[in-house]
This record gives sequence, structure tokens and C-alpha cells, in this order.
Amino acid sequence: MLVSCAAFAAPQDDVFLEARDAFQRGDIVKLNERAAKLDEDYALTPYVRYWQLRSRLADAQQSEIVAFLGRNDGSLVADRLRADWLRQLARNSDWTAFLREYPKLGTADTELACFASQARMARGDSGVLSQARPLWFTAQVLPESCLPIFKAMFDKQMLTAEDSWSRVRLALENGNLTGARMLLVYVPVSERPDVKILESIAKRPQRYLDKAPLLLKTRGQRELAVFALYKTAESWPEIAADHMRRIEGKLPDDEREYAWAQIASVATRNLHAGALAWFKNAGNGMNDRQLAWNVRSALRAGNWSEVLAAVNTMSAPERLRPQWRYWRARALIALGHPAEANLLLAPLSNEFNFYGQLAAEELGTSISSAPQTYHPSGDEVDAIAADRGIKRALALYRAGLRYEGALEWQWSIKDYEDKQLLAAAILAVRNDWYERAIDTAERTVILHDFGLRYPAPYRKLVQEYSQQLDLDEAWVYGLVRQESRFVHTARSSAGASGLMQLMPATARWVAKRLGMIGHHTALTETVDSNIGLGTYYLRQVLDSVDKHMVLASAGYNAGPRRAREWTGSRPLEGAIYIETIPFAETREYVKKVMNNTLFYARLFHQSNLSLRDRLSVVPAKSTQNN
Repeated sequence: MLVSCAAFAAPQDDVFLEARDAFQRGDIVKLNERAAKLDEDYALTPYVRYWQLRSRLADAQQSEIVAFLGRNDGSLVADRLRADWLRQLARNSDWTAFLREYPKLGTADTELACFASQARMARGDSGVLSQARPLWFTAQVLPESCLPIFKAMFDKQMLTAEDSWSRVRLALENGNLTGARMLLVYVPVSERPDVKILESIAKRPQRYLDKAPLLLKTRGQRELAVFALYKTAESWPEIAADHMRRIEGKLPDDEREYAWAQIASVATRNLHAGALAWFKNAGNGMNDRQLAWNVRSALRAGNWSEVLAAVNTMSAPERLRPQWRYWRARALIALGHPAEANLLLAPLSNEFNFYGQLAAEELGTSISSAPQTYHPSGDEVDAIAADRGIKRALALYRAGLRYEGALEWQWSIKDYEDKQLLAAAILAVRNDWYERAIDTAERTVILHDFGLRYPAPYRKLVQEYSQQLDLDEAWVYGLVRQESRFVHTARSSAGASGLMQLMPATARWVAKRLGMIGHHTALTETVDSNIGLGTYYLRQVLDSVDKHMVLASAGYNAGPRRAREWTGSRPLEGAIYIETIPFAETREYVKKVMNNTLFYARLFHQSNLSLRDRLSVVPAKSTQNN
């Protein structure tokens, strides 16, 4: 029987960690000293050899690099060295060697992709620019290696002023003011707005709109006005709409429709009743993000015709996402086209996500227990344990480098088939590495084991606290799985910690309520205390929202007050309430918690409540306690 790697440390782990620290500090002498103490058969020695070679890559002989890549062929460290080498080759403009090595790279890298385009341009490849065009249409700031590609596209008029404005808008829609400011250099000088005005609008948009007269002659002036409308609508949708009505006659049709779509999208995030009417002013030129908010606005209003029209207008890739296939089918059913709806629901029902389960229930084919169709043998698990990449991943995990271990693990399993994935998931569970077990088991396509997708560690503790507080054990597990993937040392960027990701202030409040004297962070991170404090808080949240599980799930993530504010003026189907949650993080969180809960209930042989029954109906705001 395999022993957990976390239970002991290999003798050379400390030497490895000292070598890593030396490399990160640039102390190459100490790195080489520690490297000399490592055995070649030690699992993590390839990392140290990689650090040594990388530290002198500019002066290394090509034969050394090729030899390292050969010894470690197919490994993550080899791929990293190849990426480093490719950057060196690009800096040296050695495009022949670059193009020879680039196809062997196993990791997507935008900087290197743009260098590859440069290399092809240097060799006279005329088709590279059209192939690189999709790179332009992204909200993120791209690396400098992409700039020569964009310049060439502008020079050849393959990118236009309209394309420039499209990308500026995309950056602003995503709240990336810095990116938008940088992108303005691609806008024609005659249309380019003052960057300082753009920044002032971001801070005080209504003040800009109140200026008289509002300048709208140039494209840049009009884009500033549209941005001001959008930012104003974030807090005052009605005021933004009033300003828009005053100036819409001075805007070209496409700019006018875009402005209304922006106002309506923000209004929908504010759950404003006027949003759906404002979307009607947006015409048919909306982008996928705006159409998604149009669907949510229509769902909240119960306007199934508008739901169907908005989904049908989305781009083909967006329309294929599970949520839009589901809501399109629901709209078709509501409008009297069940046969057409079933053609969408049938394939969706074979997916194990939130919408797949809802689709199965719509068809009346909901399964009563989670299938467990394949259990790997001991020999199959041992074969995975012998994989050199898996050995490195477990060694990194054992050394306390969980993130680095996860990267190595993901690389190692990327080409695994279902049986290998399930064997690897078992190995991860045996090493108490539950997040890797979940991720690995979720990758299977035909053969599944839902006990690995939905592990239940600390079962006795969770049962005890759930029973004491009259909480649904499956729901508690569904929430913990989403919060931390059972990493009891997990800590978020916001400071939440432990299995149930408690914020420090929340933990202190609960500890005080429970009479726990001297509460401190370390106590929150212990398994027993974290589950105890977390389940008590979950019970308080549940009671504060009239014991509605969907509202409590939203409240645990975003706060009970917000969860209540998101209810409607009329009762809402639980799935519609979830779909129209304004915060994307909370929206996806609640979907996953509720879907997790369903699978845990089946694994625990609890009641056969359907997902729709668990979601139930969210009462109207007038009946909620404020």
C-alpha cells in the first residue's frame, strides 16, 4: 500500500529548497554548491539542473541546451528551458533556430507566439498577419513582442481605426483603464481624445456629462461621452438614460446603439427594471457580453421571446456555452416549441455541470445516484506512481511547494486517458491532495468515478457539526468543495482562510458568539475549528435569508444583505435568480455549490430531491426580511 508523501520528507528535500532559494536570490555560487550535493536519481534534481543552465543561458553552448532537452524530453522543465531558449533566440534575431524549436513548445505563450509571427515575417511569410489578427481583439495588455505585428497590420491596413476603437472599448468594458490609455496610441491623431479627460471621467463621469455644451464632433469626443454614460450608469442608470436621450440624435446609428447597450448592460447589473426597454434601443449590433446581460434582463422580466432573440444573436461560440443552450431551450419550451428544445437539451443532459443536470431534469431523465463506472486496479495506480512527472509533482508537494507541484501534476496528466486519470486521482487522494484528485477526476470523458470528483474528507467532523446545527451535510460539503477544494491551509488574496474560507472579522465574530476566548488565525486554520466556526456562520446566514439554500449560498460568498437585495419584485425561479446575480464570481459560485450539493446528496444516499427542487423559488423582495 502506498504511503502518503506528505507523511515524510526525503533526505534531500532541504538541499533542494536551499538551491531554489539561492537561484531566486541570484546566488549562483550557492546554487552550484547545493546542486553538487543532489543525487541524479532524486526526483527534483532536473529542476536544479534547469536553474543552473538558465542562470547562464546567454553564454551556454547550444549543445548543452540540446542535451538537457534530450535528457528531459517531454517534461515540464524541458518545456520551460525551451521557452527560455526561444526568448534568447528572439533577442538575438536567430529566427531560423527559433522556427526550428518553436513547434516543439508544449505551453501556449502569447509573447512567444508573437515572436513566431515576427520570425515568419522575417522570412517573407505573407499569410502570418491575417493569422495573427485575432490577437488584436483582446482586453488584456499584450507583450511588446506583439507590437511589430500590429504595426505591420496597420501599415498594410489590415487593422483600421475602427479596429482600434473596438479594442479601446473592450478594455474599458473590462475596467482596464490603463490598457485603454495605452491603446489610444493606435487611434488616429485627429480622433484621439485627451487621456487626462478619460481619467477624470473614470472618477467623476456625471460632472463631464453636465458640461454644456457636450462636445460630440469627433469620434474621440463621442467615445468620451459614451464612456461617461457607461460610468454614470454604474451608479445612476436613470440619469445616464436621461443624458443619452438628450444627445442620441447627435450620434451615428452604430455609436448610439452601442451607448444604449452599455447603459442597459450596467442597468441589468443594477437589477434596474428599465434595462430591458433600453436594450431595445440597442439594435442588432450588440457584442456577446452585452447580449448576455440582455438575456439576464429578459429572464428577470419573464420575457421568453427576448431571451430567445438575444441568444440567437450571439456569436456561434458563445451560443454553444452550456447556459445559453439551456436558456435557449427553456425559451423554446415557453414559446411552444418543445421538439426543437429537446434537440438542445438531449446532448446538454450528458454534461455533469449545473445546466446539464437542469437539462436532464427538463427531459425527465435525472439519474437517482451518481454513476461510478470504473475503479482502477492497484497495478494501474502503481504505474501512475512510477511516472517521473508524477514523482516530481508529489516531491514538490511534499516539500511544501503546492503550487509548483500542481503545475507539474497538470503537465504530467495532460495526455492521460480516462483509466490513467482515475488512477492518478486515487494516488492524489492517498496523498491527501484533494484538489488534484478533483481536477484530475473531472477530466474523464467516458469512464467516471464520482467518489473521486466529490471526495468527502473529515466526514465525521462535518457530520457532527451539520447535525448539531441542523444543516444539510451534502450542502456543507458542496460549499467546502467550492471554497477550498479541501485545502485546509488555503488562504485567499482577501485574507479568507481554511476549509470554509473564513474572513478574519467573520471568524472573530463567530468565536465571540461561541464564547471562544483568545481566538487567533492559527485556530481558524485548524480543520476542527474552521469547520466549527464556518458551519456556525453558515447557519446564521441561512437563518438570515429565511432558510433559503440558494440565497444562503449567495450570502456566504457575497454577504446576506446583497443576497436579499438581488431578489426581485416578484418570485423568481431559483435558476433565474442565480443566472441574474450581478457578480460573476458569486453567480458561478452558487451554480457550482448547488450542483456539488446534488452530487454529494446522491453519494451520501440522501433524498432524491432534484436540483430544481433544491433551487426552489426565491420569494419576492417584499416578503424578505431586510
